[in-house]
Parts: sequence; C-alpha cells; structure tokens
Amino acid sequence: MTRYRATLAYDGTAYNGYQIQPNVPTIQGIVEDAIEDLFGQPTRITGAGRTDTGVHAMGQVIAFDVEWKHSDQALLKAINVRLPHDIALQDITQQDDFHPRYDALSRTYRYHIAVVEVRQPLLIKRAWQMQQKLEIDVLQAVADLLIGEHDFATFGNPPQGDNTVRTVFRSTWTQERLSDGNHLFYEVEATAFLHHMVRRLVGLQVAIGIGKINFAQFEDIFHSCNLDRNKWIAPPYGLTLINVTYPPAGMSREDYQKTQEQSI
Repeated sequence: MTRYRATLAYDGTAYNGYQIQPNVPTIQGIVEDAIEDLFGQPTRITGAGRTDTGVHAMGQVIAFDVEWKHSDQALLKAINVRLPHDIALQDITQQDDFHPRYDALSRTYRYHIAVVEVRQPLLIKRAWQMQQKLEIDVLQAVADLLIGEHDFATFGNPPQGDNTVRTVFRSTWTQERLSDGNHLFYEVEATAFLHHMVRRLVGLQVAIGIGKINFAQFEDIFHSCNLDRNKWIAPPYGLTLINVTYPPAGMSREDYQKTQEQSI
C-alpha cells in the first residue's frame, strides 16, 4: 500500500458536511465511494478537519492508502472522473506516514460578507448578505483581540476531548467595493478550530459591527468561556476552508516546531 496525500476542493451546498454519516450525502462519503469504484474495495480517507453542512473548501487535505501502479497524475484523473462536478482533487502526491490532521501546523478559513442594498442571487450560497453597514476599522479592532493563545470555549465545542485552548496566528478583515455593494472578507489562521468556531467568531464580531453589543461586552463574553452566552453565529455558506499548512517535506511537526522555537 502507498500513502497518498491530496488537496480537495468542494462546494459544500449539497452536502451534510465533510465527515461521513449514515443515509446522508457527505464529502468524505462521496470521495470514498469514488475510490471504492476505482479499486473495487472500501478505502477510508482521513481529512485535515471537518467542515460543517454548507461550508466550502479549496484547500482541504486528505490522505488514503491504495495500491496504484501508474502515475500520480493518472490517479488524480481516475478519481476526479468518478466525482460529481462540485468535488475535485486539486493535486496528489505520495507521502509515507503522512497524517492530514496530526501533522498540520495550522488551518486558515475565509468568511465572506456582502453588504448590499438588494439581494444578490449569485451570492446566495457564497456569502452572508446583509443591509446593515459594517465599519472595517471596528471589525479589525475586535479581530485583533483574538490573536494569541486563548481559551475559545465561548466559540464552540472541541471535536474530541475537552481542550478548548487554541492559538490564533492571524485574524484579519479586508474589504472590496464592487458595483453591487461592499464585500468584506475575514481570514483567520489557527492551530485548529472548535466546532462552529469560525462562524461564531464572525457572528460575535458582526454583533459589534451592527451595534448589538459593545467592546466591553464582547470581551466579557469572550473571556467567560461560556458557550451559552454567545448567541450569534454566522450562516455556513459564507465560509471556506482555504488552506492547511504543514512542515517542509521530510520533517515532522515536532521537529519543525523545535527549529522554530530555537530560532526565536
């Protein structure tokens, strides 16, 4: 068996999230079906993270083990031809002992908000549309508070265990003024994320942006580490997993982190 690492992109609109579930379509289930159709036997894939129902990805990373005698590119094409139009492998390579989740250094998500006067049908499954104006300076001031190592229990439950401490490396808002309105993009990079964490981060920041709460209330809710106090969650369809970062080839996560610590 050979371990293959691949980057996966998908439109999550038609799926009940990434993780396989019985009797409903999921990204993992569809990809595993495609690989089984190619090789004639069940093959489990492992992903870097679990995206929610309706959430998209351009940089999900997966791994699986198969016996394949042809080129990596031929394998990519053979799997893609068996996948629906809204899911596709972007690249594939052989990498022994690779684990998409445990080897990852960070994940980056992007959230899209469109401030528009009239509803834009082409953005229905791509952005959170609203009419309330949002000041990017206000949003960025809040986003800066999230950088660093914190207990993010206010923003979600852990996929496994009970550890809710995460390190956020980057928390940034940008905007682009287009003919249909003002488009705002929030990018957040962290070691890992809690369930619904990014959507709750966006929701609480927007609550400040539209005047529902103030900075002091935000900080109080954040540091309470109480999920019940966070009543705001952004819809899933504006969210995209855009990137997962890993150590350089041939270096373990632990060895890479040691070199980074030594260079500080």
